[in-house]
Amino acid sequence: MSGIGAHLIIKGLVQGVGYRWFASKSASSNNLNGWVKNLPDSSVEIQVYGDKGALNSFIKDLSRGPSFSKVTDVVVRWIEFESDYISFTVEN
Repeated sequence: MSGIGAHLIIKGLVQGVGYRWFASKSASSNNLNGWVKNLPDSSVEIQVYGDKGALNSFIKDLSRGPSFSKVTDVVVRWIEFESDYISFTVEN
């Protein structure tokens, strides 16, 4: 698999609302690999790899979030592709 990666910070009401599981479902449906976790400052961090078009679709989903979330910002930093990831995981 080849592609590109993205490091994302999602800000707003994104913890305690199923946001990590929402991100995991979107990543899986877009055939993306990587991980998602909560940060101490109440934001969510994601590192994801795959096709650029799929990543753009994923980022669009993240901007919307699950129904009880309120996303105020999605900070995207494009990174080099890493082939070490074979799935998308939710970390604690």
